[in-house]
Amino acid sequence: MNTDDALVLFMPSGRRGRFPVGTPVLEAARSLGVYIESVCGGRGICGRCQIEQTTGEFAKHGITSKPENLSPGNEVEARYAEKRTLSAERRLSCQALVLGDLVIDVPQDVQVNRQVVRKRAETRRIARDPATHLCYVEVTEPDMHQPLGDLDRICAALVSEWGYETVRADARLLGEVQSILRKGEWKVTCAVHRDAGEAVITAMWPGLHNEAYGLAVDIGSTTIAAHLISLLSGRVVASSGTTNPQIRFGEDLMSRVSYVMMNPDGREAMTKAVREAVNTIVGQLASQGGIDRGDIVEGVFVGNPVMHHLFLGIDPTELGGAPFALAASGAQHLTARDLDLEMNAGARVYVLPCIAGHVGADAAAVALSEAPQKSDAISLVVDVGTNAEIVLGNSDRVLAASSPTGPAFEGAEISCGQRAAPGGIERVRIDAQTLEPKIRVIGCDKWSDEEGFDEEVEAVGVTGICGSGIIEVIAEMFLAGIITADGVVDGALAERSDRIVAEGRTFSYVLWRGKVPLKITQNDVRAIQLAKAALYAGVRLLMDKFGTGHVDRIRLAGAFGSYIDPKYAMVLGLIPDCDLASVSAVGNAAGTGARMALLNRGHRREVEDLVRNIEKIETALETKFQEHFVNAMALPNKVEPFPNLAKAVELPAPREPAMAGEEGADGAPRRRRGRRGRG
Repeated sequence: MNTDDALVLFMPSGRRGRFPVGTPVLEAARSLGVYIESVCGGRGICGRCQIEQTTGEFAKHGITSKPENLSPGNEVEARYAEKRTLSAERRLSCQALVLGDLVIDVPQDVQVNRQVVRKRAETRRIARDPATHLCYVEVTEPDMHQPLGDLDRICAALVSEWGYETVRADARLLGEVQSILRKGEWKVTCAVHRDAGEAVITAMWPGLHNEAYGLAVDIGSTTIAAHLISLLSGRVVASSGTTNPQIRFGEDLMSRVSYVMMNPDGREAMTKAVREAVNTIVGQLASQGGIDRGDIVEGVFVGNPVMHHLFLGIDPTELGGAPFALAASGAQHLTARDLDLEMNAGARVYVLPCIAGHVGADAAAVALSEAPQKSDAISLVVDVGTNAEIVLGNSDRVLAASSPTGPAFEGAEISCGQRAAPGGIERVRIDAQTLEPKIRVIGCDKWSDEEGFDEEVEAVGVTGICGSGIIEVIAEMFLAGIITADGVVDGALAERSDRIVAEGRTFSYVLWRGKVPLKITQNDVRAIQLAKAALYAGVRLLMDKFGTGHVDRIRLAGAFGSYIDPKYAMVLGLIPDCDLASVSAVGNAAGTGARMALLNRGHRREVEDLVRNIEKIETALETKFQEHFVNAMALPNKVEPFPNLAKAVELPAPREPAMAGEEGADGAPRRRRGRRGRG
């Protein structure tokens, strides 16, 4: 391909390619397997193919996306905008032409095969003691002989009838209190917030009002998940989620920090994007629950440090390099209007404390939820994502660290990778004798070797491979002998199976033959090795600091962690050896911790105390990290034994590839004496 062609990057899939100037964006997307719906044949009639250009300098991708690199709007788009709706920042990809390097965002709301946000509310009994209570009072009418103000009489009634020592009102209520009181005929319901400090009236309704709700929100770098919860019963009324729109500014955290550093309005753009996404979710939750936004009077938010800072409107630049200084690490107490949130204007917002520069409020919420400090057993909790956060400990000590795994587990940086959306391969099995695979995709319940699969999968197609599928296919390739312990695709197997194909100087494995052929390349294997080695090195470093060579139980947290098969995670060497019966997924533990802090203010004091006592380990400063990283590049590990895994899985014997596809001095493929790794 001509290197003078324009480089186009599609988000959130992360797929990229070079295209001649004048190529329609829709055509570029289709050639890369990026799903953009179009039912009118590119005539600009259906409007389903909307896209947005993200402008700025993207250092990680080597792209400067300028407004003039996309052709200006044309008459077709103008006509569509008149008859339908096409916002100013959006274009029809069938009409927009590539004129230079571009970053193109495919909005979630126009995608039929949109990402599946898998962060449901886990079942957990939480004792209720919320910071906000509804208090009904009947107030005496004004008396010329007792000239006490209406608000003052309400506060006095709350002190007398509800046991508060003192009560004050949110300033915004001063102009509303008299009309509310008279509309309720001297009877009002007050939302009174008291956390660690004074009692404050944050909202007020005439008469008896019996509806009060709170939000528990986990702002992840990839997805945002939220739960609407009744503060009166503790019931989860509705749950919703969406892809974090900041992905268009960068797939991983450091890419977003870099975007802020290189673009003057970068911080404001990302803060606005995430707050708008939260407000969209608030609207969805209110609609699902059949409630009024004004009845949402409390919110609890968690997120990693970069997400935490951007949501709060803080420049995250200092988190981009040592000493990774947080602008604020303690718990934050704010109002909805401080954050431009579209719920009750007086609603109080609590943001959990961050543990360290790259171990955030989400990790604190996970620690609150899983409570390793309450058990004698040594627990390892891993929230797998673009920046894996790790907590290890027991009742004696608790340690925490983060590991920069990058976006490979999310489907980015993988040649056929995609987000967890319909059509994505999520399960893989490979026959060790024939090397033939079978797959299962999101949106289809059957395996590919089952009768009726072809008919059922027709609705979603087979479009790529998502995170859980990537874990399984690499592990299955290892178990089937397709790749060695060093992660080299064995080219000699091409004699046995046409699934092994040459790719220049290396080899690939053909996973799927269909409308969109899917191959696992040598570079894909390397990307997963690098990601899993970074995570394992962080875990092993914490084990060293703790003084243990084993863990008693492992909990995989987060949306991705919930869908990883523990066996394959261990075959890959993503996690240390452990009895597989003691390895389990705990779902959205960060979201559970947020719910706990929402429904019980005692949990807020608990997590604040826990964070103060957690020992923070900065992996970037530890010399042993690199040694552990190198050892963890092998499958499952170069030096660590995996006796529990060996009992459950027949691991391949150590061997050297007959034809690894590695380059010799002359640049040609040659045999290679690879390192011998443990099964």
